[in-house]
Amino acid sequence: MLPKFTNYIVAGVTAVAITATSVVPANAFDRDERQFLKGIAATLLVQKIIKESKKNKKVQEQPQPVPQPVYVPSSIYATPAAQAFQSYTPTQRRLIQQRLSAYGYYRSGIDGSFGPGTYNAVLAYARDIGQASAMQATGSAYAVYDRLIYG
Repeated sequence: MLPKFTNYIVAGVTAVAITATSVVPANAFDRDERQFLKGIAATLLVQKIIKESKKNKKVQEQPQPVPQPVYVPSSIYATPAAQAFQSYTPTQRRLIQQRLSAYGYYRSGIDGSFGPGTYNAVLAYARDIGQASAMQATGSAYAVYDRLIYG
């Protein structure tokens, strides 16, 4: 691909050619012939500029990669955090909620049920202990819950 300043060089050469044709002795070309030559030179210049701009567009119009969809559960009950929570006994689930409440993360009733309050509390707790990414996989969510149960 030619550098972008090529258009300027072509324009300059064409301008010199047009100027040169206007100083040719009057007996060599009459006025109509000079205008005709100027028109041809201008047409060639415009064609060159259009051709260069089309080349530049082709280079710039490369297909962009299609972003891959990110899995977002349709509800909090389908999250890895919920699945791991439900695998504990009712007593352990209440203990998890009690500890979250004692740490200031959980403000609902201690019932051992997984809901929005438990979900938001455990995510905030995991984020604060540096384990936010652990809540994205069921296996690693157990580590966060075990830390709440066993200290």
